[in-house]
Amino acid sequence: MASSTTAEAGAWKWAIRKRVWDALEADGVARAPRPAHHRIPNFDGAAAAADLLGRLEVFLNAQCVKVNPDSPQKQVRFLTLSGDKKLLTPQPRLTTKFFSVLDSQMIPTGCIPEASTPAGAAKYGRPLGLDEKIKVDLIVIGSVAVDPNSGARLGKGEGFAELEYGMLRYMGAIHDSTIIVTTVHDTQLVDDIPLEKLQVHDVPVDIICTPTQVIFTNTTIPKPQGIYWEKLSSEKLGHIRVLRELKARIEHETGTKLPCGPSVKLPQPQASKEEE
Repeated sequence: MASSTTAEAGAWKWAIRKRVWDALEADGVARAPRPAHHRIPNFDGAAAAADLLGRLEVFLNAQCVKVNPDSPQKQVRFLTLSGDKKLLTPQPRLTTKFFSVLDSQMIPTGCIPEASTPAGAAKYGRPLGLDEKIKVDLIVIGSVAVDPNSGARLGKGEGFAELEYGMLRYMGAIHDSTIIVTTVHDTQLVDDIPLEKLQVHDVPVDIICTPTQVIFTNTTIPKPQGIYWEKLSSEKLGHIRVLRELKARIEHETGTKLPCGPSVKLPQPQASKEEE
């Protein structure tokens, strides 16, 4: 179980998440998989937000784009593959493999829509190892809430975006100047994420695309420099093999035992029709 201190520290995040999830459902803009709660929520206009992203110079010039596997970013993954770019996408929950790399030239004609789904990415993608040299030009992440004035972002509370970012930093695939974009509904824009309560591993965003607008946040929030092992619980390590392998490797190479974070109760994953 999480300590009371840990629970209290994250209570403000859950209050904002719940407010946004409730609003998406109440406003009738939430889309399958439902309910919106406890996931990166799909929304009416997700494809339109992706299309605005697809017109940005930073996307057009990118050769390799890392995109999260959630439903609202399906069109982003489709546009990436349709644009003859490499798509880097994490396998859901990182429980079996690490990332899948997809190249449109390796996908059979007419199969890009299927390859844009998590199941299709696993089918047509090539597993990426921690030792592989790859350069990621753009990162697209899903969000529950995001502040357009600061670039502060909240995910669904499981920390996968932060872990994926940290692993890519470890691999040398990204750096501080790698642009981070999120696509959300306008309802997900908030103005009450307290910057002083953000943690060192929280990932900010540089650009927000909604169905109606593109926002350049000009964020000054420092980007994470890697994996912060002291924040990572034994429960999380127990569920993600690639993290255990990475931790063991670093400890072997350095001869030093890495710290472990406080124990937490992991939330139950939400089933998603997108993953079928």
